[in-house]
Amino acid sequence: MRWALVKVSLAVTAMVVVAFAVPLGLVVKEMASDRAFSNAERRAAGLAPVLAITTDREELDRAVATTEDGAAGRMAVHVPAADEAGGKALEIGTRRADENDLRTTRQLGRATIAEVEGGSVLLQPTALSSGQVAVVELFVPEGEVTNGVATAWLVLAGVGIALIIGSVAVADRLGVRMVRPAQRLAGAAHDLGEGRLGARVPEEGPPELKSAAIAFNSMADQVVQLLANERELAADLSHRLRTPLTVLRLNTASLGSGPAAEQTRAAVEQLEREVDTIIRTAREAKPQTQATGPGAGCDASEVVRERMDFWSALAEDEGRKVRVAGIDRPVRIPVARPELVAALDALLGNVFRHTSEGTAFSVDVHNGDDAVIVLVSDAGPGIADPAAALTRGNSGHRAGSTGLGLDIVRQMAESTGGDVRIGHSVLGGTEVRIWIGLDGRRSGSEAGRRANRVGRRKRGGQGSRRAGDV
Repeated sequence: MRWALVKVSLAVTAMVVVAFAVPLGLVVKEMASDRAFSNAERRAAGLAPVLAITTDREELDRAVATTEDGAAGRMAVHVPAADEAGGKALEIGTRRADENDLRTTRQLGRATIAEVEGGSVLLQPTALSSGQVAVVELFVPEGEVTNGVATAWLVLAGVGIALIIGSVAVADRLGVRMVRPAQRLAGAAHDLGEGRLGARVPEEGPPELKSAAIAFNSMADQVVQLLANERELAADLSHRLRTPLTVLRLNTASLGSGPAAEQTRAAVEQLEREVDTIIRTAREAKPQTQATGPGAGCDASEVVRERMDFWSALAEDEGRKVRVAGIDRPVRIPVARPELVAALDALLGNVFRHTSEGTAFSVDVHNGDDAVIVLVSDAGPGIADPAAALTRGNSGHRAGSTGLGLDIVRQMAESTGGDVRIGHSVLGGTEVRIWIGLDGRRSGSEAGRRANRVGRRKRGGQGSRRAGDV
């Protein structure tokens, strides 16, 4: 493509140079010829005053000899004979023109040019007092006619060659500018096809190739996102299995002893290990939890009631005191129902997994103008490193945890413009505060400040807002 563009540019520029340089060269030659004969005509006209006064040979000889052309032997004067006096014709200087050219000039009454050996002659007619016409002959050498033409043609040739070289250089640069982005795009497509998902193309070059690069990068991002979502789906679905596994593990405690009970407990432990392996394998992906489209989202109060009905049965078996508040009226949030269910199950599952039997916990929902805040608190030992616990794959120093649960909660909150904070609850243990934005435009830092203010207000009046034990 690059050399094709250079060849096309070379051909077009050469045609343009020839189309302009050849006619211009001919014009230069014609102008040089006109200049030479105009000067000759002007010098020949210098004898007209002398011929108008006298036709005496001696006077004419002196007049011709005083001129530069006469002294160089390039001027001649032809005076016809006077018919009535029977005189002879006068011919002064070196004659080069033939009689026919002289006769033609007298008949036309204007200057004419005749080709002779070594150049041309200008024949200038001049009227005499006797009514006859004398002819002044001026020789113009060939070198004078073409004076400066060769130099002008060399200049034109140099300009033409410079234009051709310049156009080829510009075409080559343009070709490089077009070919290199295309080569990078082809190379990146080849890399992506071989599984190197980090292949991207610089978004530069001509507008068409720049658009293609932007489209390719967008496509590559979509491929990466689709693969990440696939891994995330595997991780999240695996993590949701932790809820029934927790129930099974708690139920196996009541099986007593015996081979069947031990085998059941071993099977549950093996299943938990396999689920943990799946979660760790797929934990690098990022979930997409924000609900989109008209009417998307769910009723947080309904979801909380449903999940608390499930977990309260287990809490009763373990002697845990449970409190829930703020679910007496609908609370719409821009989060898909399965995602909120997964987040609540992750938090409540952590309470059962990482606190001892009999540890109380509570769930509180606060509905504000621009956000919904969900507080999950417990009376357990707390989390040693709250900041680390929010990092995907980090358990916050909890033994036997993949750390995916809290990250699922964080991703869900951040998808709405909110965030998640971990602190100390009024029950003495851990408090996880989920700030869910209702408009999706509030930044994370603003979300945190808002959540802190609401949390402080809720701690100050929590007793009056509790709906009672479940």
